[in-house]
Amino acid sequence: MIDMLAAALCLAAGGFHLAVPADGFSLSWRHSIEKIEWRETYRIVGDRLLIADAAIQGSGAGMDPPEGARLEHGAWHYRPAQPWRDSLTLSRSEYAGDYTLCIGSRCAPLETWMAGAPADVPAEVTACRAQG
Repeated sequence: MIDMLAAALCLAAGGFHLAVPADGFSLSWRHSIEKIEWRETYRIVGDRLLIADAAIQGSGAGMDPPEGARLEHGAWHYRPAQPWRDSLTLSRSEYAGDYTLCIGSRCAPLETWMAGAPADVPAEVTACRAQG
């Protein structure tokens, strides 16, 4: 039997729901005070999210790179001690810039991916299945 369900990234907020076929994605954002970019790259493995790489471009205000981080191309790269996530909850605030979500070569602010979702409700990010 052919599996008609493909790995996907699901985004939800309020009554909004979107499934985007993907086997991985990255999220980036700027620290609201330090204005330093933070990026996490995930793989979708079954019904969980695996942080394959995390990177910060500097330190300060609680953003120090962890022990063992390596400096590559101007950013400190590391893998968290607990890299598995069941979901991510992304708070969205008018006082901090939006997240940038990249799936494949398509990168856009989270607001663009979630057009129609309430902006004042946290976004929930999970692994899911989409019709293939």
